[in-house]
Amino acid sequence: MDIRVQSAPFDYGQECAKFAQNAANSGAIVTFCGIVRDHDDGTLTSMDIEHYPGMTERALGRIADDANRRWSLNQCLIIHRYGPLRPGDQIMMVATASRHRSDAFAAAEFLMDYLKSRAPFWKKEVTRTGSEWVAAKDVDEDALKRW
Repeated sequence: MDIRVQSAPFDYGQECAKFAQNAANSGAIVTFCGIVRDHDDGTLTSMDIEHYPGMTERALGRIADDANRRWSLNQCLIIHRYGPLRPGDQIMMVATASRHRSDAFAAAEFLMDYLKSRAPFWKKEVTRTGSEWVAAKDVDEDALKRW
């Protein structure tokens, strides 16, 4: 299990290749990369992400441990960035490896749903006209009910 909370960008291709090299006994690898999405009207200047060091890593570790208990994973990677991010920037990455694709897919979806709703990150959207903290969305909360 590899969990990283960082301000620096990451190379998605490089991370995928490194993850795959360490997944020798796996039959499936699933990866996901989240990107900062602009508003439909193109007004997003930045997404400012805050967290509490130490607490955030422990919370992500608990989420990853839960995924490992639920599914047969050979390995798991979570990268989440913080600080000011621009539209198009990579914000997070999840990778799971398992002997079977169903476990790898389910665990990756579980991790993504929990990162979206339960990980202790605070997001502020900054536009040309002001800023606003991002509130929890019902659709994200509803996604957790399947787990």
